[in-house]
This record gives sequence, structure tokens and C-alpha cells, in this order.
Amino acid sequence: MNSGQVLKLVRLSEKANKLSAELGQYTFEVFPNATKHTIAAAVEKTFKVTVTRVNTQNCRGKNKKSRQGRPSMTSDYKKAIVTLKTGDKIELL
Repeated sequence: MNSGQVLKLVRLSEKANKLSAELGQYTFEVFPNATKHTIAAAVEKTFKVTVTRVNTQNCRGKNKKSRQGRPSMTSDYKKAIVTLKTGDKIELL
């Protein structure tokens, strides 16, 4: 697998920004069939950093209502929190 088949996007939220600033952890949305080893390899190859740990989480979609009042759901996704070696940094902006 190449990194385009593993990483979808970087999740930017208040919690993710706090984790990256304080602990050097970055949050990515990944494809559901990606494993911890492939995620680590993709991040190392893409951003030229050293990964020390990968935590994954399968997130279920939330219930929503459409304009007409019909129930629907958002999509399920898989989230990966990647911890980098001390001193390494990913420039996102």
C-alpha cells in the first residue's frame, strides 16, 4: 500500500491541536482497512518523521435529520492518533 491508500486527511480540532502542541501526537483519518504498521510507514514516508506509537479508533456515524425531517446517518470512519519521536514535528499549515 502506498500512503495515498492509507491516509485520507488530517483531523484538525481543538483536542487534536492541543495533543500536537503538548504531546507531539497528530490525528489522521485513515481508510478502514489500514493497520497500525501501514499507518506508521505512510506517516514516516509522507512527512519524513519517526513514529513511536500508533493508536487507532473506529468511529461510528452520528444520527442526523435531513431538511425534510427524514432520519439519516453520517459516514463511519477510522481515526489514527500518531505519536512522534521527541523533537519531530509536522508542519500542517
